Amino acid sequence: MDLLIRDAALRGRPGRWMIAAEAGKLTAVQPEDRDAPAAATVVDAEGNLVTEPFADGHLHLCKVHTLDLSGPAALEAYTGGTMGAAMGAIEQAAAVKADQSVEAVTARARAALTESVRHGVRRVQAFADVDPAAGLTGVRALLALKAEFRDRVDVQVVAFPQDGVVRAHGTAELVGEAVRLGADVVGGIPWIEWTDADAREHIRRMVELAHRYGRRVAMLVDDAGDASLRTTEMLASALLEHGMTGRGSAQHARAMALYPEPYLRRLIGLCRVAGLGFVSDPHTGPLHLPVFTLAEAGIPVALGQDDIEDAYYPFGRHNLLEVAFLAAHLLDARTDARLDALYDMITVTAARVMGAPAPRIEPGADADLVILRGRTVRAALAEHAPPSHVIVAGRVVAATRSQTTFAG
Repeated sequence: MDLLIRDAALRGRPGRWMIAAEAGKLTAVQPEDRDAPAAATVVDAEGNLVTEPFADGHLHLCKVHTLDLSGPAALEAYTGGTMGAAMGAIEQAAAVKADQSVEAVTARARAALTESVRHGVRRVQAFADVDPAAGLTGVRALLALKAEFRDRVDVQVVAFPQDGVVRAHGTAELVGEAVRLGADVVGGIPWIEWTDADAREHIRRMVELAHRYGRRVAMLVDDAGDASLRTTEMLASALLEHGMTGRGSAQHARAMALYPEPYLRRLIGLCRVAGLGFVSDPHTGPLHLPVFTLAEAGIPVALGQDDIEDAYYPFGRHNLLEVAFLAAHLLDARTDARLDALYDMITVTAARVMGAPAPRIEPGADADLVILRGRTVRAALAEHAPPSHVIVAGRVVAATRSQTTFAG
């Protein structure tokens, strides 16, 4: 064997376990009381929880570490009250892009992806702004980092028209060029347009582009405190009209928290038929998607980091355990069952929402794992510390230890 993990706790499986890997795949998952095979690398999990790695369905990777460049005004507008000024915040934050360069985006995003490795984030859907001001600088930077980190983090680059499509002339053509350069996903933010007709046209153009090039769609919808917003419904309908069932995800959708129950239930039914998944980032704004209502209705929901020290959120380490820890408080998730559901939203369900096979711990699966600090999900969330070991394709790519010495 290339790798053997001893004394591991596994979710939903009592006792202690051994996990073996060879040639990038898991070859054995068996009780600890059996004879252990020889292995080139042996890791002692010390009774701690071993799980699938983390997946982040929503990170504005081109914007990380730009808060000091943008100033506080956009942050105050986006996070204030019921997010009524969210559109103004986006317009204020756009000023940062006037002098944006590939080199600057690359340096900041590389630092964030290095933290991704430390924290066991195996897959990330990374948004890169595409508009007349930014051009393709963000896309080019993230595509280069996708190649640089390919053996540690699977970066899915989203060509994202942050400032609109109809209202920002020339953006649709730039998104098409980004896709031809290699962007993996077509983005969108239809609610930023001036009228419902323009929002519908925004969605139509982006979904048609994704259909033409065989890409998935990831759109920020209804991200403001306005119960009249309906772009989630428009997106689900467009996916059905273009034969794109199961090929899209809705990001944020915060206005759903304000919808009357009859309309919310109709919308949930439409989204289920369209195979639309959702990504929520409840820690980055005062409103959030009704996560458990959707999940209990059979809609796949993931949690995302959203932002790292930018005009919309002043913190962030790309630590999805931290994201789930914050979500547990914001979503009133206290029981072990709810905490397990949140953990799925940063691992197996998150991968599904991004269109990837759900990772698993069984022979034949990819040997991608994290060894946590804590023997249960609750304990690991309470610590929300970096995994002691991050394993990709059967090799340890990061190991973190913490030690405190008490005087006297």
